[in-house]
Order: sequence, then structure tokens, then C-alpha cells
Amino acid sequence: MTDRGRGALRRSRDCLTIGPSSMRWDGARLIIDLNEISGLPRVARLRGRVTVTPSALTSVELPLTADGAHVWRPFAPICRIDVDLDAPERAWSGHGYFDANFGTRPLERDFRFWTWGRFPARDGALCVYDAHLRGGASAERAFHFNPNGSAEETAAPPRTRFGHSGWRLPLEMRADAGHAPRIVTSMLDAPFYARSVVETRLGGETVTGMHEALDLDRYASALIKPMLAMRVPRRKRWRFG
Repeated sequence: MTDRGRGALRRSRDCLTIGPSSMRWDGARLIIDLNEISGLPRVARLRGRVTVTPSALTSVELPLTADGAHVWRPFAPICRIDVDLDAPERAWSGHGYFDANFGTRPLERDFRFWTWGRFPARDGALCVYDAHLRGGASAERAFHFNPNGSAEETAAPPRTRFGHSGWRLPLEMRADAGHAPRIVTSMLDAPFYARSVVETRLGGETVTGMHEALDLDRYASALIKPMLAMRVPRRKRWRFG
């Protein structure tokens, strides 16, 4: 992730280019070309291509607040992903997804905390969203996505606490009664955000997928926000040749 100025942006109907990196849609695949320099503590050049091939595109939009100021958009919750980076042992293929969040207000203004999970299943994929809003309300939704892109809202089992991240973020995920989720791999552990591969049991099926926890109180902290400037490189000037 690199912050760049307005001069680094180009976009067309099927392509978004930011500095030396881009993503383009060729009608069947999202092709992401990367050419960046990572930030501290490990500064290195990152080059390569990520190709995301959806089984189908969805039309699902989930408003996370009553006024629609925040929306989750799972464009392609079931994909094949092919990663080919210019680095040793950085090429692989597997199960993936493509989604986005949109909003008209800062997240920290409306949310205190959320957890989210996406789990490949025998007959598609399961997505669970649990958001805790300012004022005490909550948004709890679960969806089952079929390979053809259709979706149905489902009832999710109870939220189950299964520990803390390294930065003491509380971790919870839906799980069938009597089953405790567990972390398979910790992928990112930050003061306000944790991303992990988690195994849980939903509807009688043991599934392994992506889980995230986001603490917006911590994110809004005057102590933590400046840390982002240290972790995310900033390139104010960029001109296309």
C-alpha cells in the first residue's frame, strides 16, 4: 500500500492505474500488476501479477448502517486466484475472493468494532459480518454464496470468543455450539487490526477461511494513527512517462 498524489491516478472503464501499479478487467478476470517498494520495517521492491478469476459476479450490496452511509459489496465471493511475484517462493494458486467497502463518512465515526469472515464451503462460500456501531446498535448478517453468483441470507450460529491477537484485540467468530474456532495462521497483527486464517464449524461443516477484526476506537486514537505514516510509504510526486 502506497499513498500517492492525484497526478498518479488514471482510470478508464476497465482499468485503474495508480503510479506504476494497475488493475484491469478483461471481461473474465481481474488482472493486478504490482510494481511497488514496501515500507518499514522491510523495505524491498515488490513486482508481479495477481490474477483473480471469479466463478460469477454478484449483485449483492449490504448496507452496514440504516442510512446506507456504509456498504459492503462482495463483487466475487468465489474466485480462483493466481499469484506470481518476482520473488522466491511467491507463486501459488488457490481459492480467493474480491470485495470492497464503500462509505460517505469515516468508519470510526459510525463503528466501534467489527469482525468479518469468509469461508469456502462444499457448495459455495459463507460470509459473516458482525459490526458494533456507535450508540450500541449492531449489524449481524450471514450469507451463503453459490458458485453461480446467487446469494441467500442465512442464520448464523452464535458468536464465539476464541482469544486475542498479539496486540490484545478480542477475536470472535460464529461457530456451532460446542465448537471453538482456532487460528490456523496469523497473517497480520497490528494495534487496531488483525487478519488470520481461522478454522471454525458452521452448519455442521468444518471450514477454514479468512477472518478479520477491526477496532475503530484504537484506529481513531491520536497515538495510533500517526503509526500509519510509518508503515505506508508516501510518494507525493509521480508523473507518467
